[in-house]
Amino acid sequence: MTFVESASFSFIFNGERRGFVKPERGIRHGDLSRYKFLFYPEGLFYLLHDTVQLDALHGYLLCSNALSVSSFVFKDDSIIFHWATFEETEVIKSILASYETACRQKINLRRSNVLFAKCIP
Repeated sequence: MTFVESASFSFIFNGERRGFVKPERGIRHGDLSRYKFLFYPEGLFYLLHDTVQLDALHGYLLCSNALSVSSFVFKDDSIIFHWATFEETEVIKSILASYETACRQKINLRRSNVLFAKCIP
C-alpha cells in the first residue's frame, strides 16, 4: 500500500495542470495483469543471475574462455542450465519455489522437462 498511497496524479488539460488525485483504494485485481508477463520473467532472471554471482549455480560453458550461459528467460518459457549435481538441483528448486511464492503462480510440472547431456549417468 505504501507504493499506492505515495503516488499522486494530476491532469494536463489544454496545456494547464488541473486536478489532483491521490489513490486510496489500492491496486485492484487486473490492474497489473497485462504487465505481469514483463515483470515475472525479469524477476526469475534476477533470481538466477544473483545465484550465479554467488557461485551457487554454474551455467553451461559454450567454449573455453567464454562466459557461461545460466538461463534464457522468455515471456512464458524459460530454459535453465546448471551443473548436474544434487546441490545445484536443490538451488534450482529453491529459486523456482521463491518464484512461485513471489508471483503467486504455480509452475506446471506436466509441461516442464529436465534434460541431461549424453555424458551424464
